[in-house]
Amino acid sequence: MDHTALALIELGAVFFLLGALGRVAQRIGMSPIPLYLVGGLFFGEGGVIELGDIGQFTHLASEIGVVLLLLLLGLEYSAAELVGGMKRSWLAGVVDIVANAAPGAVVALLLGWGPIGALVLAGVTYISSSGIIAKVLGDLGRLGNRETPVVLSILVFEDLAMAVYLPILTAVLGGVSLLGGLTAVGVSLLVISVVLVIAIRYGRFVSAIVDSDDREVFLLRVFGAALLVAGLAQALQVSAAVGAFLLGIAISGSTAENATRLLEPLRDLFAAVFFVVFGLNTDPASIPPVLAWAVVLAAVTTMTKIGTGWWAARRSGVGRLGRARAGAALVARGEFSIVIAGLAVSAGAVEGELAALATAYVLLMAILGPTAARVVEPVARRLQPRPATTGS
Repeated sequence: MDHTALALIELGAVFFLLGALGRVAQRIGMSPIPLYLVGGLFFGEGGVIELGDIGQFTHLASEIGVVLLLLLLGLEYSAAELVGGMKRSWLAGVVDIVANAAPGAVVALLLGWGPIGALVLAGVTYISSSGIIAKVLGDLGRLGNRETPVVLSILVFEDLAMAVYLPILTAVLGGVSLLGGLTAVGVSLLVISVVLVIAIRYGRFVSAIVDSDDREVFLLRVFGAALLVAGLAQALQVSAAVGAFLLGIAISGSTAENATRLLEPLRDLFAAVFFVVFGLNTDPASIPPVLAWAVVLAAVTTMTKIGTGWWAARRSGVGRLGRARAGAALVARGEFSIVIAGLAVSAGAVEGELAALATAYVLLMAILGPTAARVVEPVARRLQPRPATTGS
């Protein structure tokens, strides 16, 4: 069969299956990410059907998926909100790092994956899924709850922490020297600072550059700007994902709202490919040996995230029920965890088992997160002590 025809058939089959899996996830009220990963395992090496003619397209599409995920995440925040959230949540953010990165680092060292593996797995277990959490909060009607600003502040801190972590990780994976690594971090911090200043003071000009009354022109400008900034950021060792996130922050007001509506379908399409590609690169046979460790990490980091959210909400004066909701909301892991593991695997600097462990872990946490957010309120209400009644 003609190569192009075969590639089109394979792509069609993949996208059609993703649509079916997304529909299933919608019907049962869960995030589609776990099912997309399973779809990748189905079509990947060692899976039921192996695909061989769409590698170049899926690799580039998955990179675009990461860019769009982080661009739209940045569009949700203004620069002022980002800075304000940083000021409010820095202590809770530090507690979040210590409590949730440590389990991943410890397990990596126990498995003999060394310091690099520890750095990678620490990032995988640390970062919550902003995409899943935002969707769950919206679906459950909790965006206006008193504890929600606490949750969002912690997510903002995590995004900023990633802006420092990803350049360090990229430098380490690339075998860069200590000086080179520090230079990469310095460049990253400088770029972030410059972008935040531009976004705060001149954000309206950035918005005006990409804005247009014509939908087609607007789409081309925003999408093109995102790819340009992501590519330049990657060239500066800042990471394409962070570059896209910073561009999203710089775009504000009605321009950001219109860009979000316009880019959401593209994000969903390419992000689905990203999760599938991660599954494609993971041999299903490699998961059972690390499944027990994935379950251990899932149990431990579920408790540490709940504890982090509870403590942060308590510091903000939120009641017991709101504290429980805040903690449960933070449980989900997803896109960023896969991004981190994908960077490490593509660099060839870590064991192949780490990808399998990350896949199994994200599968568990992407299911546990939305489930915990849904059941925490009725469970917490039952556990609340009832007020004492006095006899007449």
